[in-house]
Amino acid sequence: MSEPDEIKPFTLTRAVTLLLAVTCGTSVAGLYYAQPLLVTIADHLNVSSSTAALLVTASQIGYTLGLMFLVPLGDVMDRRRLIIAMMTVAIAASAGAAVSPNFATLCALLVIGGITSATAMVVVPMAVGLAADSERGRVTGTVMGGLLLGILLARTVSGVIAEIGGWRLVYIVAAVALAVLAVLLLRILPPITPTASLTYPRLLRSIFTIIGREPILRGRMALGFLSMCGFALMWTSSTFLLAEEYGYSDGVIGIFGLAGAAGAVGAPMMGRLADAGHARLSTTLTWSTVLVGWGLLALGTHNLPAFVAGILVFDFGVQAAHITNQNRIYGLNPDERSRLTTAYMVTFFFGGVAGSIIASLAYAAGGWLLVCGIGAGLAAAALAIWATICATVERAS
Repeated sequence: MSEPDEIKPFTLTRAVTLLLAVTCGTSVAGLYYAQPLLVTIADHLNVSSSTAALLVTASQIGYTLGLMFLVPLGDVMDRRRLIIAMMTVAIAASAGAAVSPNFATLCALLVIGGITSATAMVVVPMAVGLAADSERGRVTGTVMGGLLLGILLARTVSGVIAEIGGWRLVYIVAAVALAVLAVLLLRILPPITPTASLTYPRLLRSIFTIIGREPILRGRMALGFLSMCGFALMWTSSTFLLAEEYGYSDGVIGIFGLAGAAGAVGAPMMGRLADAGHARLSTTLTWSTVLVGWGLLALGTHNLPAFVAGILVFDFGVQAAHITNQNRIYGLNPDERSRLTTAYMVTFFFGGVAGSIIASLAYAAGGWLLVCGIGAGLAAAALAIWATICATVERAS
């Protein structure tokens, strides 16, 4: 019988961990390339701006499908093969997007691209499985840090490339980047023999069984929902604030994503804190940091330094919360890590959808201060849920 992936004779070096982090960021960035290009794409393909906005929705729909129906396969097949297969399709979809003759074709290709963006969520459990138990938090933090940087920097990179060579060049560059990463991964990563053996229908049904069986997972799913809800709430509504109160252009607004990226860079330290045996403390600190971040953001209504400081603190807290959540759930059954990822990430993604909806309604109703009040309420609710988890689930585990 083959050894499970956790004890394979493969050393996960810092360089390989960094490569996996870059793969995560590059994969998920495909969801956001179109956002700053919508007006340009609308003009080139002769559709309205509102119709062009459907491209973002198409990518998100595809990503949800990938999370639900492809990521669980990581528990029953060689994760390296699954990653390479998904990246190969992503390369084809990006190349096709670059030469799309009409809007319908581009939209369909972005759905496929969204599905394959879920490659990132196959990479994460693979990285965790290859890591030593004493380094699981650090590896989770590094790889998830790459994913968040991909989300935050995708719009900036897309806008810069489009300024240089047009929107089609963005997808050409994306295809080339994915191809280079796929070749490197194929050469470096070891084949991994899965330890589970289930038919595909049973595999999908088992996700609900796992959710029902694991109270730790359910608790972290709730915290993940709240963290992504707050993240989407802040970043969606901050666009309105920067445009209306500060009068910044789209290009300048995009630069603020760099501040968020800077804040997220330090978040992996919470993973190392968890590795040192302080998992409860790391979660408490992260959510307290998110709450402080909302306070600074509220002060930033007419104070730009406070706003920038708020972004730094807030994004540090949100990313750290995400890392501590995943580090905890990956400590459950190693044979189920891909399905644990699906359960957690689908809930996490729905939090983002809820936050985006709340953002537009809240800003229209009460402006930036109402948004910050709701965000602080979400953080306070998370701290209350965490206190309950510590008193019940975590104490019993």
